[in-house]
Amino acid sequence: MSASKTIKKIMLDKDITVKALAEKLGITPQVLSNKLYRDTFTYNDYVKIADVLGCDVKTISRDTNTEYKND
Repeated sequence: MSASKTIKKIMLDKDITVKALAEKLGITPQVLSNKLYRDTFTYNDYVKIADVLGCDVKTISRDTNTEYKND
């Protein structure tokens, strides 16, 4: 799943609008909307958005199933 699709799903689950999320991120709704449409998030953008949405970003090893939390 792309970053945009994941973010949109979390926004839907948490009932948060683009405007509200943009305000929490300190960017304009237009900038966030463009990033969602174009799926142009950097890794740091994604981690920050996940944090604002109350989520963690994890890397899970395929062979050992060990989880590593990304800060």
